[in-house]
Amino acid sequence: MSKVMLITGGSRGIGAAVAKLAARRGYAVGINYHARADAAQAVVAEIERGGGSAIAIQADVSQEDQVLRMFRTLDERLGRIDALVNNAGILEKQMRVEDMNAERLLRVLSTNVVGAFLCAREAVRRMAPRHGGQGGAIVNVSSAAARLGSPNEYVDYAASKGALDTLTIGLSKEVAPEGIRVNGVRPGTIYTDMHASGGEPGRVDRLKSAIPLRRGGTVEEVAGAVMWLFSEEAGYTSGSFIEVSGGS
Repeated sequence: MSKVMLITGGSRGIGAAVAKLAARRGYAVGINYHARADAAQAVVAEIERGGGSAIAIQADVSQEDQVLRMFRTLDERLGRIDALVNNAGILEKQMRVEDMNAERLLRVLSTNVVGAFLCAREAVRRMAPRHGGQGGAIVNVSSAAARLGSPNEYVDYAASKGALDTLTIGLSKEVAPEGIRVNGVRPGTIYTDMHASGGEPGRVDRLKSAIPLRRGGTVEEVAGAVMWLFSEEAGYTSGSFIEVSGGS
């Protein structure tokens, strides 16, 4: 029987790349999306054409009732979760901290931090042996911004990823005795359409000359790191981070 993976924000970019790679490696994949049903269904269709199993599940991860519904749907259609990828995240327009309002901060933190906590909670409630589970693994998709700060651009986004890193460390220690591993991946400057959300679609090309490897990264390279953390080779790895940032 296939292991079950849920990927939040799985309809495009890094999430979609993880979904496709996970399906090729035998996982039944739940692809969460917020608004882009067409994009999520396209990923499902591609996986199914390749002989894999996937479903799309709509939910705004910042809303607790929707997270609960998402996990119930996963339970009913694919079975008990074995692997969670906390990938859903939003980025607002480039801005200095002095110009940010509370509404913007709440939007970013609600999705990027609260959403990750809620999804991790529900995963643990299914993975932990005391809840009838057999262990599992969680990978949080953070960002190099967590340690670089993103000054003059997205300090709020960077702070949200710093919080996600703290969740990774704390939760890993909390649930390790129950056979649940928790790790993080910190992508750097990656070619995704998320940069357009920040108001600069060409941001990767602008910055790549300052990256030690002199290029932007691909979503497939990030997906490879995520999937390694779910592999048997990473069985003794928890509370750790993989930098996928070209040496930055």
